[in-house]
Amino acid sequence: MSSSLRRGTLAAATLALAAVSLTACGAGNDAQTLRIRPDNAATHVGDIKIQNVNIVTDPHGSGEATVTARIFNEGSKDQVLKGVTSKGARAELSPAKGEKKLVVPAGGSLELGGKDEASALLADAEKAGVRNGDARAITFDLSRTGDIKLKATVVPAKGAYKTVGPSSSPSSQPPKPGTEQSGEPGENGKPGESGKPGESGKPGESTKPGQSTKPGQEGDSSSADNAGEQGEAASTGQDAQEGGAGH
Repeated sequence: MSSSLRRGTLAAATLALAAVSLTACGAGNDAQTLRIRPDNAATHVGDIKIQNVNIVTDPHGSGEATVTARIFNEGSKDQVLKGVTSKGARAELSPAKGEKKLVVPAGGSLELGGKDEASALLADAEKAGVRNGDARAITFDLSRTGDIKLKATVVPAKGAYKTVGPSSSPSSQPPKPGTEQSGEPGENGKPGESGKPGESGKPGESTKPGQSTKPGQEGDSSSADNAGEQGEAASTGQDAQEGGAGH
């Protein structure tokens, strides 16, 4: 074999060994690619799998935060989400539109966060020490599985998280007309109450026709009496003058 062929064979062998060593870096149970984790927290306990967990704060400074998550039930029986807590701060749970409980159906899932979805609102998140960028411990309490703990990233309600922030929670929505809230129709300012027609300022009360200011009532009757008295006095004066003229 010529020297040029030998050099070519050695070069090919060297390249093959290098390729094998590089491939080994991405194989096996301890491969670097297996160490990559998504930004959103996730865990799997028994029949329950929880993914895309975050605590989303209000960038407008209300001090509130919502917990977002997708809870999967791989079992054969429904489960109910009974509570969500984070270091002693308990979230206010609200079922999805049209639902009465936060049910994780068998073979299905429950969404936390978003329009018309179930929600978990931390009303005093700021007071509880929730800070953007933190990895904060959080616990989900399921009716059958029990407590499931993991750590969720705290992020502001911006960008992709804007639609799942505190402003989207039912507990943070403005009151609708007809509900018992001060200042709304149905209270002080509504028709039929203290400021409405029919009260102190409406026709039919102290200023309405038929009351003190209407003709024939208190104000006008006094005027009519005064007019009658003046008429009688004038008649008496005329009679006196006629009597004097007769003499």
